[in-house]
Amino acid sequence: MSADHRTTPNARKATTLSRRSLLGRTAAGAGVALAGSVGVLASAPGALASEARRPAHGYGPLVPDPEGVLSLPEGFSYRVITRTGHTTLTTGESTPSRHDGTGTFEGSRGAVLLVVNHELDGPRSGWANPVPLTDGLVYDPAAAGGCTVVEIVDGGDHVTQWVGLSGTSTNCAGGATPWGTWLTCEENSDRAGENGMTKDHGYVFEVDPYDREANLHPRPIKALGRFDHEAVVVDPRHGHFYLTEDNSEPNGLFYRWLPPHGFRAGRGQLRTLADDAGLLQAFRCFDSRGRFVDDLSRTTKIGTVHGVDWVDVPDRDARETSIREQFGPGRITRARKLEGMWWGDGGAYFVSSYARDESPGAPHDGQVWFYDPQRRTVTLKVLLCVNEDPESPGGADGPDNITVSPYGGLIIAEDGEGLQHLYGADQAGGTYPLARNEVNIGTAASPEYSEFAGVTFSPDGATLYASIQEPGILLAITGPWRRDA
Repeated sequence: MSADHRTTPNARKATTLSRRSLLGRTAAGAGVALAGSVGVLASAPGALASEARRPAHGYGPLVPDPEGVLSLPEGFSYRVITRTGHTTLTTGESTPSRHDGTGTFEGSRGAVLLVVNHELDGPRSGWANPVPLTDGLVYDPAAAGGCTVVEIVDGGDHVTQWVGLSGTSTNCAGGATPWGTWLTCEENSDRAGENGMTKDHGYVFEVDPYDREANLHPRPIKALGRFDHEAVVVDPRHGHFYLTEDNSEPNGLFYRWLPPHGFRAGRGQLRTLADDAGLLQAFRCFDSRGRFVDDLSRTTKIGTVHGVDWVDVPDRDARETSIREQFGPGRITRARKLEGMWWGDGGAYFVSSYARDESPGAPHDGQVWFYDPQRRTVTLKVLLCVNEDPESPGGADGPDNITVSPYGGLIIAEDGEGLQHLYGADQAGGTYPLARNEVNIGTAASPEYSEFAGVTFSPDGATLYASIQEPGILLAITGPWRRDA
């Protein structure tokens, strides 16, 4: 575990890096009003405001890290919390690799608990550091993925890690529940007998960071469907679940799960659900003129609002046909790489990471949408144009994991080509760089940088946690956070 790393004024600066009634209204109450200046940014290559331009909002240029891990704005610092091959679990094994979606929870006596996904696919033999098979916590002994629970005391002076779930596959994003547990999502739908698996995959599992006994004998929540899950959020008011699907050929779907009548969610209750409990639905969008929208890539203007209907899923366990292929033309709306999602401002922010030839609309390098369950609308909040120069310090593409900032706006993890950033989207419509990955997993001649993942703030809002997926580094970022005016 490394010491804190802080940027100082003397550090060398980075180089430049009803249908008709909708009528374009944005979702009421949404705290991230990203129409306006972001529309100008999105019309030119490199939709992020570059470090050289010093955006009106944000924290200024990124300062190169002499340790070669993370460049941050002046005044910010980071701490390495876990690192594959360096830190260990309570049982002595290495921290598993490929950190991904992460949730934070308030521990006892000032501690912070994190549940960290590990996006490991296929058989265990393919990975040097899979999630250990811990007695009582294994779903499929052939699978390499799962979750670890990390307890952080005194800002990182004392760190303890243990397995929360093992034997699952490709644990990508997920989401925290209002009752203080973590839902981890398998972005893999292998059947038993495929790729060495002994059980079916493509499910959501619940992990309790407080109660290890509650995690014994893992049981998939089959009511939430079997597909290449990415993220899930829970509407705390109505108890509805929203889920994203990261897939193509055809493009994935945005889902809603309605609980059965009388069901009261809480600790341990999801285990009691029948496999066909409630109702799983896929969304169908229409524009302000009532015309069907077949794919979100059709939308190219910030602030565009679509109405939403919901269509029942015929076979949620996809016994013969994947869910996204169970609908005929004109039935549902699709999008390429529906990825990160976070609940905030009374609705769900969710990402479409990019669109190219597999999508019928205009190419882009990222959209962020807001679903308002009260109005049943989705609004385009962020649009990144195609990044023609991914190696440029000022450009970005491929939004993936996101979180709603307690200071206003969004923090977005980049998973694209070339350089990899954490970047913010503020309430005034600006976008700005917050961090850059400096861990070169390629060569000096051909550098390569892994994606960021697992962005989430501590319960008190003082620390931003994020991971560099390869080689597997969990970071705690602190600094002079300020509320977006």
